[in-house]
Amino acid sequence: MIAEDGEQIGVIDTSEAIRLADERGVDLVEVAPGSNPPVCRLLDYGRFRYLQAKRDREARKTRKTVELAEMRFRPRIGAHDIESKVRTIRKLLNGGDKVKVSVMFRGREREHPEIGVGILKTVAESLDDMAKVERPPAMEGRLLSITLAPASAAQQQSRPATADEKGQDEEQTEDA
Repeated sequence: MIAEDGEQIGVIDTSEAIRLADERGVDLVEVAPGSNPPVCRLLDYGRFRYLQAKRDREARKTRKTVELAEMRFRPRIGAHDIESKVRTIRKLLNGGDKVKVSVMFRGREREHPEIGVGILKTVAESLDDMAKVERPPAMEGRLLSITLAPASAAQQQSRPATADEKGQDEEQTEDA
């Protein structure tokens, strides 16, 4: 048995443990009933539950819930409409959400899934600077879909600088 202050009392009879808990004004709580002999603690159970609930609330506050948004396309979508939807996907990814990009087929359109794969590749390529393809194209009934996840900040920082960025850095060092 372990006391509230961490002091180990040792193996004692149950009635003695209950008497000891009453003397100290705390509760006798069984923490490991499966062990032989069972392990108990002397503690204020109400205070223990309060602190546990407080820790849980704090953990929920700091936890970021990742939403899965879906953006649907059709095989005969126009280029401007794709650009418009890509802007929306970009906003969702900036917010930290994952995005499921789907191409919905109807009737004879199902005979040409390569059109849908092309649309999904176009979307993925236009977002490759800020998203990674988490799940490759897969057919789910009438939908061909991929899942995009926001690229981590570390991954974006570790990418090599492009020629434009290198040129800007050189100009800044010449000016200094």
